[in-house]
Amino acid sequence: MVSVVSLWLPVLLSAVLVFIVSSIIHMVLRYHRGDVGPVPDEAEVMDALRPFKIPPGDYCIPHAADPKEMNSPEFVEKTKKGPVALVTILPNGPMKMGPSLAMWFGYCVLVGVFAGYAAGLHIGPGADYMAVFKMVSVVAFAGYSLAILQSAIWWHRGWGATLRTLFDGFIYSLLTAGTFGWLWP
Repeated sequence: MVSVVSLWLPVLLSAVLVFIVSSIIHMVLRYHRGDVGPVPDEAEVMDALRPFKIPPGDYCIPHAADPKEMNSPEFVEKTKKGPVALVTILPNGPMKMGPSLAMWFGYCVLVGVFAGYAAGLHIGPGADYMAVFKMVSVVAFAGYSLAILQSAIWWHRGWGATLRTLFDGFIYSLLTAGTFGWLWP
């Protein structure tokens, strides 16, 4: 068994590598540009919503208080009339990337901790590179990718964006696994 504390270097280094590569993916390669699109007549839609002063949060339009209401003729008619939407309202003002980037880095560390912990439970010190690589890559892929499928299934996020994000997670898991394999005690 290898303690997760002894894996601090691969945890941090893999988080740094994933952070850097994710920045390259989003700022240089930019294949995520089409993940979201504008609404038609954006200015008019924004003007129409502004008077409601909707606080930041996640919303469903139309909204049913419970499953019974979802089956009511009135609710069904609302869905037929449309639009049906899942909307996230952000705070007004320029987007502040700093807090999100800090949380992303923390998330990368967390994935590394769990991947290292799982590998350390089953793989001893001095293990073969590929044994470490295989275990860490599976756990890291689960951490970086699998939950995004729920967004596509339940929240109707586009499958193209979902598959691109799964691909990113695959790359991140390989970086994480390679780092752990290289620096395994």
